[in-house]
Amino acid sequence: MNFTPSSTEQFRPDYHFTPAKGWMNDPNGMFYLEGEYHLFFQYYPDSTVWGPMHWGHAVSRDLVSWEELPIGLYPDSLGYIFSGSAVYDGENTSGLGTAENPPIVAIFTYHNAEAERSGSNDFQSQGIAFSTDKGRTWTKFDQNPVLPNQGIQDFRDPKVSQQVKSDGTKEWVMTLAAQDRVQFFSSPDLKNWQLKSEFGAGIGAHGGVWECPDLIPLQSPNGDQKWILLVSINPGGPQKGSATQYFIGNFENGTFTPDDTMIRWLDYGPDNYAGVTWANLPTEENRTLFIGWMSNWLYAQVVPTQSWRSAMTVARELSLIEINGVLLLKSAPAKELEKLRGVAIKVNQASNLPSQAVEINAELDGSDTFSLTLSNELGEKLVINKEFGLVSVDRTLAGKSDFHSDFAAIHSAPMSWKAEELRIFLDASSVEVFVNGGELVLTSLLFPNSPWKKVEFHQGIEEGKVFDLKNSQQ
Repeated sequence: MNFTPSSTEQFRPDYHFTPAKGWMNDPNGMFYLEGEYHLFFQYYPDSTVWGPMHWGHAVSRDLVSWEELPIGLYPDSLGYIFSGSAVYDGENTSGLGTAENPPIVAIFTYHNAEAERSGSNDFQSQGIAFSTDKGRTWTKFDQNPVLPNQGIQDFRDPKVSQQVKSDGTKEWVMTLAAQDRVQFFSSPDLKNWQLKSEFGAGIGAHGGVWECPDLIPLQSPNGDQKWILLVSINPGGPQKGSATQYFIGNFENGTFTPDDTMIRWLDYGPDNYAGVTWANLPTEENRTLFIGWMSNWLYAQVVPTQSWRSAMTVARELSLIEINGVLLLKSAPAKELEKLRGVAIKVNQASNLPSQAVEINAELDGSDTFSLTLSNELGEKLVINKEFGLVSVDRTLAGKSDFHSDFAAIHSAPMSWKAEELRIFLDASSVEVFVNGGELVLTSLLFPNSPWKKVEFHQGIEEGKVFDLKNSQQ
């Protein structure tokens, strides 16, 4: 990674992506091409608080070690560059590349700040840009916007994928957030879009604006193909502020039909928002990869970091599981994270931690209750437990919290089924808790005044291992 090592900059993660400097929020434009995972992101290079949005850019060959590249997209006369996606147009349907060198096409929201200040409600529209050099440089389409505003104030965050229609032909499908619902558009060429349907009126959580949707196909445990619609919402999450809900159903002829009206949350922690999936993954891998912004709009702009603000979660693989007859989305740590592991330290009851960046694995004893504590020499502690059917992460005594009144809190998630094992990813300023390989997940920021030094297992944990994830990054 090409930023100042965390040993000289407090709270800088060792293995989570952060920009070298400046402000970062939503992941954008994620695609895979020729051995590289591309991660674009909402970025303001001139401050550590939100400002005129650019697309920052980073690449990785293994999802764990990231190289930050020059800024991908800059604001222009049509507005700031808000969130969106990118696709590999392999058949050059857009005509923006050639048959020999197909383009990558980015689809993003223009946000016209001047129009917003004037009181207009049509200040967001969708534009495209293209790259023919593997995402290194971009040319904006000279006829932007390709999808003008319909008079909807919040009209943004296009997530595009190519789908096969019932007659065997292909089309591009755009999933777009439109205030408190999602709209679906289709296009033959990424330039001309037609509204097909909308979804969300009276369904799901509506405590805030809907944002950053994603529509992904996954196979259910019984072999049926299902469609998963991710929708981030702010505010209105289960822990206050930002969160990502999802719906399971079918998508046909441009219309999404949910199986039920149940509200499901992708991550029950407070700090996983606006996450979406990678495009153009190798078909032979047969997996769906996701990454989220590891923060919450409640306090994102006031967390106690200095030269930079915000990190991404670890990459996660999404799949469908069935628990007690209900389909749920499993979110497992990407297998590449195992490459970070140093020598395993066996833990029975307690162990000193080898660094501030560790993975903790624990086998549970079958009693369906567990508790463990992370602590430092200052008396600060983080408690992770399950009791009375709730998995909780208690950061009330986990370090700095005076920057926002809602930060020091206990965050809990209902889990009616048995917890059998834990994987916990700890970094300088975060913890990600995966129960049963990702059947339940809680992601939380933490700002201990001194790195965590010790882990203690209490009830319900038979034994465990600690892996140092820092030394292998050097």
